[in-house]
Amino acid sequence: MAKDKASFSSKLDSFYKISERGSNVKTEIIAGLTTFFAMAYIVTTNPNQITSFSQDGELATIWNAVYVASILVAVIGTLLYSFYAKLPFAQACGMGLNSFFFVSFILPALLNGESTIKGYQEGLFIILLSGVVFLILSVTGARKYIAKALPDCLKKAIPAGIGLFIALIGFKNAGIIQANQYTFVQLFDFHGAIAGKEFFDAWKAIAPIVLALLGLFLIGILEHKKVKGATIISILSITVLYYLSTWTLPGFDFNKIGESFKDFGEIGLIGAFKGYTIFEGGAGAIINAIVLVITFCLVDMFDTIGTLYGTASQADMLDENGDPVDIDKSMHADSIATVAGGVLGTSTCTTFVESAAGVAAGGRTGFASLVTSVCFLACLFLTPLAAIIPSCATAPVLVYVGVLMLKNFTKVDMTDAANAIPAFLALIMMPLTYSISNGIAVGAIAYTVIRLVTGKFTKKDIVVACIAVLFTLRFFLVTM
Repeated sequence: MAKDKASFSSKLDSFYKISERGSNVKTEIIAGLTTFFAMAYIVTTNPNQITSFSQDGELATIWNAVYVASILVAVIGTLLYSFYAKLPFAQACGMGLNSFFFVSFILPALLNGESTIKGYQEGLFIILLSGVVFLILSVTGARKYIAKALPDCLKKAIPAGIGLFIALIGFKNAGIIQANQYTFVQLFDFHGAIAGKEFFDAWKAIAPIVLALLGLFLIGILEHKKVKGATIISILSITVLYYLSTWTLPGFDFNKIGESFKDFGEIGLIGAFKGYTIFEGGAGAIINAIVLVITFCLVDMFDTIGTLYGTASQADMLDENGDPVDIDKSMHADSIATVAGGVLGTSTCTTFVESAAGVAAGGRTGFASLVTSVCFLACLFLTPLAAIIPSCATAPVLVYVGVLMLKNFTKVDMTDAANAIPAFLALIMMPLTYSISNGIAVGAIAYTVIRLVTGKFTKKDIVVACIAVLFTLRFFLVTM
């Protein structure tokens, strides 16, 4: 028995190159769990975004179908990273694109009094087409070429910008920052939250924010003392504290499992093949469909490229040119997952920026991705497992990842404005516009304009110039 166990461990290590990448099985398991906890919110958030948080009439059916499809595509996409790319990254339906899906396909149907299921399936058809385009670009090497053609200043700024973006997500999820109609954002209003309340009610109102800050401090203390698994220790500790201090119990909803699978089979699975009706309506409808395909392609392509550079940099998985190792395999995995998403019944699947949380926990191989995918699979039968871990427990990890990734910006040559301005714009526009691709777009536009006017534009800058032109057209032609 011991010999068989040793043989299995040896094969596992050989397949994933765990020792070679300076990791071990325990660390990879912790990293996989950390990634899952950091991105598990997508399980319920994605169907909420696609239906705009409504479950009335047909939207309830769509919610159920998207719920199942979201989990399945996360499992498929993350397993591709595990077995094919062998990298510690995970995939799921992209935030932002799911809201764009609602605005482009579900909302028009609602406003026109048409079937939202028809709009949903037409959207799936567009996702399927964009996935096929992704796949062609990936197989031909075009996506890898575009990624490697990015100027050095943007390659260094993108990970830092993603760090700020991740930190913003963490602060927002925890409630540490909140909207303000006059100043745009503000710190959580502690006084307003507790005013006029009894002690326990006041504590419940501020508990998520206090515990999130405590979680961040705990990570800092444990990391300073070089305690392994600091992030997962923080997640579990804050989760326990949350339920004990607020005197609540996590809830499981088992009633919707059968209904969700039923709706998934009826309208989600291969529903894309019923959505060809989007081309009906003449030249205008065809042009609109083409613009939508291009838009989904552009946003997903540069979200993925940005995420890969950010997470690979954090994991020390960049080659001598500063590009992610096995970037072609990552692109293939991302493309196939998007095609799978269209067929299964959900919006664009992309490499998740929260993968950096698992990398920060020590993940270096595809074994971490395997653990993450198994956790997602469990959500199909424990609806929703993700809800057990409160946002205040996972948010500190995202903020900490932002701290780690910001160091990349120190490598930008800030003495040359031709590099400094595009890099800064890429850095700051990601959190301010809540979009990785927008940050890359504005940085590329600034880089191109400055290079052209100063006479520094060279042949190698043609690709980034094309990116700038495409995004400029998207900004003016498509509402996001």
